[in-house]
Amino acid sequence: MSRRSGILEFAVLGLLRESPMHGYELRKRLNTSLGVFRAFSYGTLYPCLKTLVANGWLIEEPGNESEAVPLTGRRAKIVYRLTAEGKEHFEQLLSQTGPDAYEDETFAARFAFFGQTSRDVRMRVLEGRRSRLEERLEKMRASLARTRERLDDYTLELQRHGMESVEREVRWLNELIESERAGRDLKGPASGDPASRDTTSGASGGLPRPGDDSRPDTPDDTAT
Repeated sequence: MSRRSGILEFAVLGLLRESPMHGYELRKRLNTSLGVFRAFSYGTLYPCLKTLVANGWLIEEPGNESEAVPLTGRRAKIVYRLTAEGKEHFEQLLSQTGPDAYEDETFAARFAFFGQTSRDVRMRVLEGRRSRLEERLEKMRASLARTRERLDDYTLELQRHGMESVEREVRWLNELIESERAGRDLKGPASGDPASRDTTSGASGGLPRPGDDSRPDTPDDTAT
């Protein structure tokens, strides 16, 4: 399983832990509310859902009959619901704090569900992410010092921008870690959806701001 597909499964399980949804709702939440994935197709989402169903972590249920279209023969949208085994599996994933949790896209997904994560796990993930970025920053500075004389002004500016992005996220992480140590939880207009808050974003791969998926969508949610 690729890292990206693993992140997608994690995010789907986390969203369905909040409430059952059909495929269209899931894709919209993944692309807009969480801000974890910027672009993926239904051809990516539905195989993921099939895998989760096959593993016993989700079940498929018929949607509201009012959503059916009798004249076209289309069935009501399929609703996906988390099973007890799926909830247990998601909680196991939430408790993991290994190196993968510190990577750019993985960290963004993990942070999106910090509202469902215990404080000690949040601290380990935040501190691990900060250490990872401090290592990255040190390497970027060393590389710039070695190559500064051979780079043109535009390339230098791009490298400075990258370093500044990493530095901003490190400062943001320092503030979060301080809040966690003080026993303060983040609060916002969308409780349970931390990724909807405005957070640092940049070339370092920090937690992105939510996207605005305003494109029209007419998916066929009768897929199984």
